[in-house]
Amino acid sequence: MNKELLEYSLNFNRRRFLSKMSLGIGSVALGSLLIPDLFGEKKPEEMLLAGLPHFAPKAKRIIYLFQNGAPSQLDLFDYKPKLQEMFGQELPESIRNGQRLTGMTAGQKNFPLAGSVFNFNQHGKARTWMSEILPHTAKVVDELCVIKSMYTEAINHDPALTFLQTGAQVGNRPSMGSWLSYGLGSENKNLPAFCVLLSKGKGNGQGVYSKLWSNGFLDSVHQGVQFSSGDSPVLYLNNHESVNKTDRRKMLDKLEQLNAETFKESGDPEVNAKIQQYEMAYRMQTAVPDITDVSKEPDDIVKLYGPDCLIPGTFAANALLSRKLSENGVRFVQLYHQGWDTHGNLPNEMRGQCLDTDQASAALITDLKQRGLLDETLVIWGGEFGRTNYCQGDFSKENYGRDHHPRCFSIWMAGGGVKPGSYGETDEFGYNIIENPVHVNDFHATILHLMGLDHEQLTYKHLGRRYRLSDVGGKVVQGLIS
Repeated sequence: MNKELLEYSLNFNRRRFLSKMSLGIGSVALGSLLIPDLFGEKKPEEMLLAGLPHFAPKAKRIIYLFQNGAPSQLDLFDYKPKLQEMFGQELPESIRNGQRLTGMTAGQKNFPLAGSVFNFNQHGKARTWMSEILPHTAKVVDELCVIKSMYTEAINHDPALTFLQTGAQVGNRPSMGSWLSYGLGSENKNLPAFCVLLSKGKGNGQGVYSKLWSNGFLDSVHQGVQFSSGDSPVLYLNNHESVNKTDRRKMLDKLEQLNAETFKESGDPEVNAKIQQYEMAYRMQTAVPDITDVSKEPDDIVKLYGPDCLIPGTFAANALLSRKLSENGVRFVQLYHQGWDTHGNLPNEMRGQCLDTDQASAALITDLKQRGLLDETLVIWGGEFGRTNYCQGDFSKENYGRDHHPRCFSIWMAGGGVKPGSYGETDEFGYNIIENPVHVNDFHATILHLMGLDHEQLTYKHLGRRYRLSDVGGKVVQGLIS
């Protein structure tokens, strides 16, 4: 042994050993906190994204208020005085330019322009135009980023809705919430990362279906958990009257042993996913009843959201529940509100839909802000495509309708690192985008970016191909980010 090595070995006493090792132990502890599954049974490639974003996120959670059926942007956000001036006149062919029509208007010989029957006014510091049927949203307009230049290729509800929710117009793809669950996991081990709430307005409704919150080819633990408005918010969560909590724990322990044996034989990852789901359901038995109980909400919160928030299954009740879920660490809360398919009787149906949704949507923004949560929560409001500037069917100022219009539509976002104001612009007829177009793929890429995820890196290999939410396109729209 040389002199230097001998001296080092003599000086490396117990105290020195423990002091040096403490640095390593501290690093290990920190790693286990940042990545809970670091020392689990997962392979390195499986835990690469386990709860850790690619870069510092602007937002931690998302609440998506999806307005199913496609609200008319021309009657809510995209004010077009030209349409008012030309009410009833024919849409110039140079504007339509042979654009694809749906089967509902393809046989029409005339396309009479229909300006909105609702008055528009400017609100907030940015003087953002807002329809009179959104008085509550107008009060929080300075928190909103109104995107007027969204567009999609899909012209019918099912593919358009599926596209916006999953990044593809066909089924069997993971939904947006599933991708975020896969990439970031949940902040609360007693609640799923992805929850789904449904409500229905009085207007013409388009159906929603479980493929919209499906995990697709991802592990089933990433599927959205649907909450209902009945006595049991989550189906099969409560124990049978003959089964107590101790018995259920014993049953799950035995079931886990059997599943573990099955996994050894088959190697099927879904077996482990089932074990995780059973354990999650067990933990949810304690967390869910308390979170879904709105009876303890103070009077000022009930007044803020409106009296409907005390009626389970309404949009207002779901909006309030979305705040409760989000503040308790649910990564992605998805609301679907049906009834926006206004092919006819638009003036009456739009008023009814806004009565259902306007106050609660604005209340959610206010509620999150006063709790200090808006900066880290991204709220999104909008449908699957837009509505035409011409009347569908019989023309009447009191009872007109609008067909599907994928070339341009409006949504808004708030909080979570978005820049308040208006973004993008359409022509004076509200038919084509003339400034800052935002494709659905761009929309997805930007949302993931706000959550600290690179849309090109968040991938999953399936059937020999690497898939992502933004498919093979998409770019981050920097103009939307503060």
